[in-house]
Amino acid sequence: MNRPASCLSIGEVSRRSGVAVSALHFYENKGLIASIRTNGNQRRFARDVLRRVALIRVSQKLGLPLAEIKVLLGRLPASGPVTPEDVKAMVASWTETLDARIRGLTGLRDHLDRCIGCGCLSRADCPLVNPEDRLAGEGDGAVILLREAGA
Repeated sequence: MNRPASCLSIGEVSRRSGVAVSALHFYENKGLIASIRTNGNQRRFARDVLRRVALIRVSQKLGLPLAEIKVLLGRLPASGPVTPEDVKAMVASWTETLDARIRGLTGLRDHLDRCIGCGCLSRADCPLVNPEDRLAGEGDGAVILLREAGA
């Protein structure tokens, strides 16, 4: 990493990225970003952390869990600038997962109207009902609804 004088303080990263200092501490604790310490034990970040934080924020807004974001970021160079080619390779490696998520969300959108606000809870047709927990072996929650949604 760059020497501390050419790096950004955590306050500067927070201001420039729009992310709270506490969130940056959390990201660092989870291994999503890294800092070095000055002789006075202050965090300093290489400037390329701004791109990593931007990728984290966009991924979170898309609903990706931090564990998956960490795997994605692990495909980027550990230090130094991230190139467009690095980002393209990262995204390409994740296309199938994103496509599955899109299919699941589309299925949920298309089938959820049967459940929200209907009030029927028909034991014959309602995908939320699971009498006597018969579907426990297939997973948790609204198993039928999740199956129909392709999730």
